[in-house]
Amino acid sequence: MASHRRPKQTSRARVTVLTATAAAAVALSAQAAQAAPAKQSVKSVKAKVDALYEQAEQATEKFNGAKEKQQQLQKQVEDIQDEVAREQAGLNDLQDDLGTLASAQYRSGGIDPTLQLFLSADPDSYLDKASTLDQVSTKQAEGLQQIAEKKRTLNQQKAEAASKLSELDQTRTELGKKKKEVQGKLAEAQRLLNSLTAAQRAAVAAADARASRSNERVNLGNDTPASGRAAAALSAAQSKLGSPYVYGATGPSSFDCSGLTSWAYAQAGVSIPRTSQSQAYAGTHLSMSELMPGDLVIFYGDQHHVALYAGNGMVLHAPRTGTVVRYESINNMPFQFGVRI
Repeated sequence: MASHRRPKQTSRARVTVLTATAAAAVALSAQAAQAAPAKQSVKSVKAKVDALYEQAEQATEKFNGAKEKQQQLQKQVEDIQDEVAREQAGLNDLQDDLGTLASAQYRSGGIDPTLQLFLSADPDSYLDKASTLDQVSTKQAEGLQQIAEKKRTLNQQKAEAASKLSELDQTRTELGKKKKEVQGKLAEAQRLLNSLTAAQRAAVAAADARASRSNERVNLGNDTPASGRAAAALSAAQSKLGSPYVYGATGPSSFDCSGLTSWAYAQAGVSIPRTSQSQAYAGTHLSMSELMPGDLVIFYGDQHHVALYAGNGMVLHAPRTGTVVRYESINNMPFQFGVRI
């Protein structure tokens, strides 16, 4: 009788094991694939946020510069307008004097000067008056001509100033639009950050907290300040550790980068320009090895960021939005040069 054997179970078991192993491998791969993008998204979003903050700071410094120029031009326009008003008042006085003189001459103008001399009871007095009248008329005519020329010049200057002011208004409007665009991108990046897991958000927040060491003791070494005023400026800035960064702010409760440095030096009795680009040329340029506490430090090729050198390779600055006035290593940003006021 032929024997009938059942198929071996080992091959089926082997298939089951292999299938389970493959499924586990696929699941693990899927989990890894899901985990990798999440990790990458944190880096990508943070890089995007940092880039957008830098763009916003660039736009802010340009905005500050345009605003400063606008204020200067506005003052020039007001001065010109005041001068024009004074000259116009002088012109009106001369016109009144000339009008009075013309009326007097008209009343006596019908008489020939020779006959007036003949009829005059005091010919010598008449000749003196006639001579004086001639001189006054000549001076008034010359004065009127000079004022008219001055008025034309001032009108030209006023028109030029108004043109520049209009141009700066347009620039300011354009920068304002750019700033709003950047802020929109920042909001988008923030939404991406908010989409991360709680643990990932906590890690990002912890990194930011470590960077903002405003209340921690920082080793600044024993470097000698550049001068008494530089020491006073640095001391003033140190009193604002922990103050928030705000676009366009110049203190005393919030600052942007150049707002902090200009405010600090103002407390030391020194007036420096408002923007980082202007502050970059407000004193003597220095290499990194020449820096002393209180010197300005200029960063980035376009000079859109400025800080105060604090000593021992550290700077004190207002970094960017979302941060506070804090110490940071001078090597964290692309150093350009120092400036000694």
